[in-house]
Order: sequence, then structure tokens, then C-alpha cells
Amino acid sequence: MRRKKSVFFVKSAEIIFCPCCNQRLEVIGSRKRKYINNEGIKQTLIIRRLRCASCRKIHHELPDILVPYKRYDSESIESTLSSNLNLTVAADESTIKRWKHWFKELAPYLLRVIIAIKLRLNYTAVEQELSRVPSTALLGILYWVGEENGWLSRVVRIVANTNFWIHTRSAFLSTE
Repeated sequence: MRRKKSVFFVKSAEIIFCPCCNQRLEVIGSRKRKYINNEGIKQTLIIRRLRCASCRKIHHELPDILVPYKRYDSESIESTLSSNLNLTVAADESTIKRWKHWFKELAPYLLRVIIAIKLRLNYTAVEQELSRVPSTALLGILYWVGEENGWLSRVVRIVANTNFWIHTRSAFLSTE
């Protein structure tokens, strides 16, 4: 018996601005974005394609449940990074190992971006608080964005919406 896939349309209620030039984005279409939830069920989202009227760059609306270029939802990835024993994730060990390695490499950069954004916004307490930031990048990130569930979504939103997300996707051509 085949399980029917769920398809959801994602539309933000917010006015969306270009992360590159801060101009208003216009909807130019949509596309499918598939992901796997923590139960291992594949789901499909229809996300909007947006174009900046000023710089003409195309962006995709990213819901909080997704991390750019990852196939699993942010809750699944976050639970493995936080070592949350309450959640079980339907991913194999090699996938979980790649997530941990990916985040270990990316976390110091994410922490620096968050601190830089706070400094840019003239958050006056940053300089006094920098001496109290924990020693590991993960604990530092949790210090700045909060330890409650959804911390990974908050980090992704901050970094992606300020155009500081590092694109880790690459394409390889087959010679067959």
C-alpha cells in the first residue's frame, strides 16, 4: 500500500525584503521543496519564488521548519545537535554524523555573524556580554538566541535574512 504524500502551500504574512539590497520582493512563481520530518515521512511544500525589483536577484521563501540545502526538517537536525534524548529521528547514523560535522564546522561562523549583527544594530550590551559568552560555539549561539526549542530556526532566519548564509550546495557532472 502506498502512502499519499502531503503537499502544503507556504505563504508568509510578512512583507518580505531582499536580503541583498533591502528592497521589497515580488512573487514571480512557486516551486516544490521536499523534506523529511522526524518520523521519516516525506512531505512537500510549495514555496514562493521572489524577485527583487531593484537588484533582480531571485530568492525562495524559507519557512522556519527548513534549513537551506538540508533534506530533513530543522526540528530533526536541532534535536541531534542538542543531543535531545526525548526526540527520535528517523535518519541513519551516517546522516546524523554529517549533520554534526556540518554544524561543528559552521557554528563558529554563525556565532560571529550573530554577534556582528547585534553590534551593527548598536546593541550596547554586546561588548560587556562578550566576556560571558560560553567557550563552545554551540553554547555561544544558544546564549544569544535562547535555548528553547526552535533555536536552529532562529539562527537560520537571522543569518539567511541578512544574506550571510554560506551556500554549501555543489553540483557534479556525470561522465556516463
